[in-house]
Amino acid sequence: MSSTSSPRERRDRALRVLLPVVVLALGLAVWEAVVRAWHIPPYVLPDPVLVWRTLISDWGLLGQSLLVTLTTTVKGFLLAAAGGVGLAVLFNQSRVVEYSLYPYAVILQVTPVIAIAPLLLVYLQQPTAVLVCAWIVAFFPVLANTTLGLNSVDRNLADLFALYGASRLDVLWNLKLPSALPYILAGLRIAGGLSLVGAVAAEIAAGSAGAGSGLAFRITESGYRLNIPRMFAALILLSVTGIVIFYALALLNYLALRRWHESALQGER
Repeated sequence: MSSTSSPRERRDRALRVLLPVVVLALGLAVWEAVVRAWHIPPYVLPDPVLVWRTLISDWGLLGQSLLVTLTTTVKGFLLAAAGGVGLAVLFNQSRVVEYSLYPYAVILQVTPVIAIAPLLLVYLQQPTAVLVCAWIVAFFPVLANTTLGLNSVDRNLADLFALYGASRLDVLWNLKLPSALPYILAGLRIAGGLSLVGAVAAEIAAGSAGAGSGLAFRITESGYRLNIPRMFAALILLSVTGIVIFYALALLNYLALRRWHESALQGER
């Protein structure tokens, strides 16, 4: 792999950064032009300038709600990461545990969280119910990817470890977990965005019941009050949060794999 990039590679990297910015600017310009040309009222479709002003003027409220949603998302993600990896290790070490518990993990995955959230709100306090929803949605991708990675170890390497008399713990720590790391990180990247989706779905359910304080609750509240500019501002904050989470986990993936795994090495070419 060359230490210096070619002019074509530098141009491709510049276009990768520049083109989304250009598309965003054009989209905002068209949005602004349509609102002004057709004189669309703010309670139907606010223009980007009004949304920006609302974001600034209501930052005290929206910023506090953002912190609530972000805290729930991070907690749900961490619980899903720890639980998913830990349970996958148990599955790999014991077929009895896997056959006993894996079907219930699938049930959690295929049951829509928007259907679970109202039930959880009956039995749990609102913050706890939202956290459980974020965990439920993010848990299965980590579990499934980690299980796949642990079960995909090179049989020749496993036989070599057995030949040298390695214990189950040695095989797990020195062979299976390093080999499964790309799968684990892929599961974490999926779970990061899904934990935000789960938190938002639960907050919307809580907002329908008149409770909550997160960004999704503000969206629901703004819709009831026809405060559409605030709704757009909250939605933008949610989108930015999701983008930040995605790229933070992508960076973690790159830092962990850049020196040895093909997926990260190809990104440097």
